[in-house]
Amino acid sequence: MNKPVIDLTVIHAVVFDTDGVVTDTARGHAAAWKHVFDAFLRGRSTPFDIRDDYLRHVAGRPRLDGVRTFLASRGITLPEGAPDDEPGAPTVHGLGLAKDRLFIDQVDKYGVAAFPATVALLHELRHRGARTAAVSASMHGRRLVGSAGVNHLFDLLVDGDDAALMNLPGKPDPALFLEAVRRLGLPAVRAAVVDAALPGVDAGRKGGFGLVVAVGNTVQDGQAAELAERGADVVVTDLGELEVRGRVLPLTT
Repeated sequence: MNKPVIDLTVIHAVVFDTDGVVTDTARGHAAAWKHVFDAFLRGRSTPFDIRDDYLRHVAGRPRLDGVRTFLASRGITLPEGAPDDEPGAPTVHGLGLAKDRLFIDQVDKYGVAAFPATVALLHELRHRGARTAAVSASMHGRRLVGSAGVNHLFDLLVDGDDAALMNLPGKPDPALFLEAVRRLGLPAVRAAVVDAALPGVDAGRKGGFGLVVAVGNTVQDGQAAELAERGADVVVTDLGELEVRGRVLPLTT
């Protein structure tokens, strides 16, 4: 079977979502969400599914959007609350703050690792002249990428702090991905998006990117067909399955 290909004669940049693609943090995010949501849902609804609910409703979204979207899927609406709510309070902000506290505690205790296959792909892309960018809906995006020791493999990073400053909507809106290619000085059609969740695949398609790659456990969970239907051009379980061909030629004057 032929490997799926990134052709650098056509694709000149690759934009990577961070969680579950660059950093091995998706499981930590999902576990923190499950702890918070299950405590809230007790007596109200069935428990949070750490795979399906996370990938469909929470992954890749800004934290508060994740709270709203997941609860809406259960027919639950909460007051917004405020940023100074007590973590765990029955408000959108309260649940979001509780999740954030749990996740950062895990990061402080265990650190952050980068996926070896992603690191190898980044080295190969940059060796061949491609630009690379990281995108994260999290306000901790820079901290996580830095903790994983891979800052030097990206030309730039767009994260939740940028989104808040620029009032950019979260996925499935393509705004974060489009901001990354805007900063790279390239049209979306000349760039690829790599994401591990359905909202990210939706964003890549809506943004008009030249290639949309879906990666991760979503494939093992039987969602490959759905990912393709939602706009993924390539679906892989590991970025080591990708072959890079060609070279981005330098601009001439």
